[in-house]
Amino acid sequence: MPPSGLATVDSRVLPAFLLCSTLLVIKMYVVAVITGQVRLRKKAFANPEDALRHGGIQFCRSDPDVERCLRAHRNDMETIYPFLFLGLVYCFLGPAPAAAWAHFLLFLLGRLLHTVAYLGQLRAPVRSVAYTVAQLPCASMALQILWEAAHHL
Repeated sequence: MPPSGLATVDSRVLPAFLLCSTLLVIKMYVVAVITGQVRLRKKAFANPEDALRHGGIQFCRSDPDVERCLRAHRNDMETIYPFLFLGLVYCFLGPAPAAAWAHFLLFLLGRLLHTVAYLGQLRAPVRSVAYTVAQLPCASMALQILWEAAHHL
């Protein structure tokens, strides 16, 4: 990283971040669509008006499979949103392109595996390992951002 402070973004780093970030956002949309499909298949609606439209008020209820989808989506929001911030700031620190790619791809692959493990109900510890693997690059980026910021106080 350059000692003089925030760098201009390398032309190979920002596209890597944008690619991985966009794929992660699309993945979140896919989980939302899956949640809707599971709601329809299981006839488990969160709102009375939706239940009435699809068979009656008795279908305004919770379902374990719908709840699993919602937990997967909530976990995405708890991890992907911070990644979007950390990754963008990290791009401005002037990381080596290979290091940046490694950070972004590791997070992307960890989150994809986490979603497959969550929705596919894979045996433990697949999901928790995927979660941890994806958090490692976030921790690395956060520490580098803190280090750089502290040096500019």
